[in-house]
Amino acid sequence: MERPTIKSPTELEYMREAGLVVAAIHRALIDATKPGVTTAQLDQVVAKVVADAGAKPNFLHYQGFPATVCISVNDEVVHGIPGQRALQLGDIVSYDCGAYVVRAGKKWHGDAAVTVVVGDTHIPDAQFVQGIHPEGEVGGVSPVTLSRRRTLSSVTRGSMWAGIAAAATAKRTNDVAAAIEDFVEAEGVAIQADQGWSPEIIEGYTGHGIGTHLHEDPTVYNYRTRGRSGKLVAGMAICIEPMVIAGDSTSAVLDDEWTVVTVEGTDAAHWEHTVAIGKHGISVLTAPDAGAAGLAPFGITPIRSFV
Repeated sequence: MERPTIKSPTELEYMREAGLVVAAIHRALIDATKPGVTTAQLDQVVAKVVADAGAKPNFLHYQGFPATVCISVNDEVVHGIPGQRALQLGDIVSYDCGAYVVRAGKKWHGDAAVTVVVGDTHIPDAQFVQGIHPEGEVGGVSPVTLSRRRTLSSVTRGSMWAGIAAAATAKRTNDVAAAIEDFVEAEGVAIQADQGWSPEIIEGYTGHGIGTHLHEDPTVYNYRTRGRSGKLVAGMAICIEPMVIAGDSTSAVLDDEWTVVTVEGTDAAHWEHTVAIGKHGISVLTAPDAGAAGLAPFGITPIRSFV
C-alpha cells in the first residue's frame, strides 16, 4: 500500500527552493547545448550550477548513478550516463536532473526533465532545408528527421502540461495518467496522417512522489492502469514525467545497467516537472513562473506561494 507524505506550506516552499535550482540547471544546460560539447562537459555545467546555488545534486550516487545528470541522446530514453560522447547537430537530447536543499534539518528535493534538439537555438531552420547539413554530414540531419524530433519533443511536453493541468482538479493519480495518455493519442492521430509515424508512451517508467526523498509514493503513471490509483490531496508533491517514443515503445537496458534505449533505434523524448498540490490550487515548483505559461492554455492560474 502506497503511503505518500503530506507537506506543510512551509515545507512546500523549501521544495520550491530546490525546484528553482533545477530550473537554473536546465537554463544552463540549454545555453550550453551546442554541437561538439561532450555530455561529460554538460555534467560539469550541472555540478557548477548546483554548487553555486549552495544546493546538492540528488542524482549523484543515487543507487550508484555516477553523475549529476542523466543525458539521453536520440534513441536513449532515460538514465543516460554522461561521458565523452560529443553532441551532433540535430541530435535530440533529454536532460533529467535534480537537486536538494537542507532546511530545518531535512533534505528537500526537486526533479525535472527537458528535451532539446541540438542546434535549434543556433542554426536557422532554412539551413537544414537547403541541405547545408544533409543527413550524415557534419552531424546534420534531414528535414524529415528534424521535423520528427521537434514534433516528438513538443508532443511529450504537451502531454506533461496536460497531466499537470489535470492535477489541479484530479482526485487520483489515474486522472493525471488519463490526461497524458489522451493527449498523446489525440496528437498521434494527426501526426500519423501528416507524417506517417505515431508517438507512443513508454510503459514501465513513471512519475513519482517527492519530498525529503527523491522518490516517494505515489507512483504517477503516464497511462491508464487498472484498479484504484493513489489519491491526490493537499500537501502532496509529485513528479509528472511522460517519456514518449517515435514509434514502437519497446525498450531495453544497456550493459551499463542504467541507460534505457528503444529496441528499434527510434527517437525518444522526456519532459518532467515537480508539482505541488495545495488547498486552493497547484504550483509547479521547478518552473520560475510556477507554471503560469504552461497552464495558461488550460485556463489555470498556479499558486505562487503557499505561505
